[in-house]
Amino acid sequence: MANPRLLNHPYSEAEFHNTIVPNLKHSLSLTLKHYLPVAGNLLYPLHTDTSKPVFRYTSGDSIPLTIAVSGLDFNELVADHARESDPFYALVPPAPPLHDEENYKIVPLVALQATLFPGRGICIGMNYHHSLCDGRSIFGFFNSCAVINKSGDDEVFVSRNTESLPAFDRPVSEDSRRIDGIF
Repeated sequence: MANPRLLNHPYSEAEFHNTIVPNLKHSLSLTLKHYLPVAGNLLYPLHTDTSKPVFRYTSGDSIPLTIAVSGLDFNELVADHARESDPFYALVPPAPPLHDEENYKIVPLVALQATLFPGRGICIGMNYHHSLCDGRSIFGFFNSCAVINKSGDDEVFVSRNTESLPAFDRPVSEDSRRIDGIF
């Protein structure tokens, strides 16, 4: 049996499009100010013999957000039992398309999808490139977005995280330098 708390969000399609989606976009926008790499791209060199891939964020970069409405059985999806995974693919956005720029293949890193189950609930799905971060970091992003969405601004988030704002820096060790040289 699914958690009854999860099932008690009877949003109509109009409320979803007129209230929930604008609030979600606002909180995502505020969250991205603190997680700029999430909105960036991976630049993969077309001539791999000369350089390594790099992350780049340019002012104006954003994350594609797909808005969807689902007719899938919400109770079945959230129930606590084994089930087929295929229905869940409809809740995850496709990876953004790659494109070329000068000497690079541009790889967008993140795509989001908000799916309404009319009268039942909402699902937020994410497709992200694992070179960006690990699961802990991406769930930190989601948690930050939830805090910002709940409060309506990023003041609460910043006040709670003054000593540990998000970081995507990967530690450099002697082993990582050695491995980098091999590749």
